[in-house]
Amino acid sequence: MTYIILALVIIFLFLSLRIVKEYDRGVIFFLGKVTGVRGPGLIILIPLFEMMTKVTLRTITMNIPSQKIITKDNVSIDIAAVAYYHITDPQKAVVAIEDVYSAVNQISQTTVRNVVGQFTLDQLLSQTADINTQIKEVIDTHTEPWGAQVTAVEIKDITLPDNMQRAMAKEAEAERERRAKIVAAEGEFQAAVKLGEAADIISKHPVALQLRTLQTMAEISVEKNSTIIFPAQFMTTVGEAIKMIKGDNA
Repeated sequence: MTYIILALVIIFLFLSLRIVKEYDRGVIFFLGKVTGVRGPGLIILIPLFEMMTKVTLRTITMNIPSQKIITKDNVSIDIAAVAYYHITDPQKAVVAIEDVYSAVNQISQTTVRNVVGQFTLDQLLSQTADINTQIKEVIDTHTEPWGAQVTAVEIKDITLPDNMQRAMAKEAEAERERRAKIVAAEGEFQAAVKLGEAADIISKHPVALQLRTLQTMAEISVEKNSTIIFPAQFMTTVGEAIKMIKGDNA
């Protein structure tokens, strides 16, 4: 008799004791009716009368599979995303929805398609952060009654058609060529301005042109042996320049 009672006690404990981890919560049903949420730690249930459903509170990473979407400017693209959410109300996550993970996944796919379809391709590529925020807010309004909160949604992959990729590459190349031509033109303009200023200075001092010519010849002769022929008129001008310098020194 003692062994029978001891066996019944062991069975009773086996059926009544539950351990709930720190990141889990247990939703308790008494005869099919929700009585509350328990945990973490050791939970004692009344066998045959109480049942417990565990719900995790950890952030869940959910991949949103790639799907074809037509943008506002009629460009067909493939977009894949990832969403992060966690359970804020375990009781609602069990009672209000049959499978909260599947529900969040489905609503995320439809929301990504609807929101992205409102933007053009250029906006999608340049305003990704704003679009992610808008997708998150729309999904969050649907998941709040289910006791789930979406913390972030990120578009992780955008696949463009081959012809669109070639067109964008040509556009980028043309833009780089345009910038290069503008930079070259600005350089020519600045050089012309400086040459004009130098011409004005030289026109006020005629000897400066001859001195500049002598300096250029000196630079040429440094690199390799060269024979330089001076015109007679040039030598006359140099002589006049020397006389002018001597006169200034006197």
